[in-house]
Amino acid sequence: MEIAKKRVSAVLTAPAPHMVGDGFRVHNFFPNGNRIKMSPFFLLDHNAKISFSARNEPRGMGVHPHRGFETVTIAYHGAIAHHDSAGNSGVIYPGDVQWMTAGAGILHKEYHEDAYSKKGGDFQMVQLWVNLPAKDKMSNPKYQGIRRQEIAQYALPDDSGTVDVIAGSYKDTNGSASTFTPINVFNVRLKKGRKASISLPENYNTGFLVIEGSIEINGVETARSNEFVHFENQGTEIEIEGLENSVILILSGEPIDEPIAQYGPFLMNTEQEIQQAISDYNRGKFGFLE
Repeated sequence: MEIAKKRVSAVLTAPAPHMVGDGFRVHNFFPNGNRIKMSPFFLLDHNAKISFSARNEPRGMGVHPHRGFETVTIAYHGAIAHHDSAGNSGVIYPGDVQWMTAGAGILHKEYHEDAYSKKGGDFQMVQLWVNLPAKDKMSNPKYQGIRRQEIAQYALPDDSGTVDVIAGSYKDTNGSASTFTPINVFNVRLKKGRKASISLPENYNTGFLVIEGSIEINGVETARSNEFVHFENQGTEIEIEGLENSVILILSGEPIDEPIAQYGPFLMNTEQEIQQAISDYNRGKFGFLE
């Protein structure tokens, strides 16, 4: 019996970029750029590769709050520093990931790491907002700083490339990040002319962001750098072939079937919870961060 392919529903070009702070020039693929089903992933910002000039004062995004979800930052070029009001700090370099659970509430700031800022050069990052189910929205904040060498890696057959399993599992290789709901986050590094087969649950919302290069999907669709491939919730198997040496960020997760209320940096289930988040933030309950 032939296993059903997971078909492409759309290949989405990058929306016009906008600045987040003065350090991140991002294309918002969703929710504002495109209205697509990607729960539990609520937001995807891609800072496509650009070059920043050298600067003594690091660019970035100043102190701001979050509640009710997780922020995930994946580095491809450049370096980002992080500080938050729970006392966590770290720097991520190409291949590294920082996974921050805002939970009940946190203040944080992200900015170009000092040495990178003084030198300048290529910069490329992805930031995701991963929703939390209602029962976990008020969990304690935490931070996972994951080095590339700590990320579980699967070597594709025939020296075709590798799969960095950031979260979830790929062919019995388990991801390095802990998550609240079932999700898969992979960086696939695929060589030109080689193939990889990805099997994902039918009901999971699934999308691929082509970080660099170009790929063919299921022998039918083509996607190029800085395009997002959205899949239907039918079938389980996806075959990708590298038309060039390519890097593909794969996102797939079990939907959270709950109402969403969002206001700025808060992602809750009801408007009342949003008002409570604003009140708690104004009363200093998210801690302190300079």
